[in-house]
Amino acid sequence: MTTIVFIEDDERIASPVVRSLKGAGFQVYWLQDGLSGLEATQNVKPDLVLLDLMLPKMDGWEVCKGIRKSSIVPILMVTALSEEVDRILGLELGADDYITKPFSTRELIARIKAMLRRVDFDTQPLNNELLELGVFKMSLSQRKIYKHDQELILRYKEFELLSLLIVNVGQVVTRAEIFDKVWGTDWLGDMRTLDVHIRWIREKIEDDPKYPQYIQTVRGVGYRFVTGTGTAT
Repeated sequence: MTTIVFIEDDERIASPVVRSLKGAGFQVYWLQDGLSGLEATQNVKPDLVLLDLMLPKMDGWEVCKGIRKSSIVPILMVTALSEEVDRILGLELGADDYITKPFSTRELIARIKAMLRRVDFDTQPLNNELLELGVFKMSLSQRKIYKHDQELILRYKEFELLSLLIVNVGQVVTRAEIFDKVWGTDWLGDMRTLDVHIRWIREKIEDDPKYPQYIQTVRGVGYRFVTGTGTAT
C-alpha cells in the first residue's frame, strides 16, 4: 500500500483530505506540526510527503530541508501564499511540486497519482551503458554523472533533466518534450520550474554559469547540450 505522510496543522483542511486519501487507497500518517512531521518522515519512510508551509514548531521550509538531507521522497508542498518567489523557493529547497489553497481533494489526488507514476517510471531498470561525452561521463544504471571524473551532486529532477539533455547531445530538446519526460504530461505546476532547474544545473556543471558552455538555450524552443564548443545564455 502506498504510504503518505501528511503534515498539516489545520484540522478543517486535514480531516477531509485524510478521509479522501484513505478512500483512494492510501495509507496516511497525519502530523500536526513540522517537527513531528519530520520525525515521522524519517521513521515511516513514506512514498510521498504532503507538506503544508505554515506549521508550528518547524515551518515547511525547514521540514523540507530536513527531509532532503537524507531522502529523495517526492514532496508536494501545500501553500496559501500566492507570491511566485515563495513557490520557487519551495522547489529550491527540494520540493517536487506545489498546490495552492484552496484546492479540491480530487485535484490533490490527481496530482499525487501523477507524481507517483512519474517516480515509478523513473526508477525502472535502465541501460548499464556508460556514456562519455568530452569531460562528462554518465551511468544511467547507477544514476551518476561525472565531470572530470568528479561526481556531480544532483537532485532527483536535476539528474532526470541533465541526463535527458546528454542522451540527446547536440539536439534541441523542446520544453514540451522536457516536461513530458521529466515531469509528466499531466504535471500542473509552474512552467518556470524548468528554467529554475536549468539554472541550478548550470551552477553545478558550468565553469562560469553566467556564460554557459554546455547547456545552451534555444530561445522560444528549448535547450541543447553540447560538449563545450560555444556559449549561450
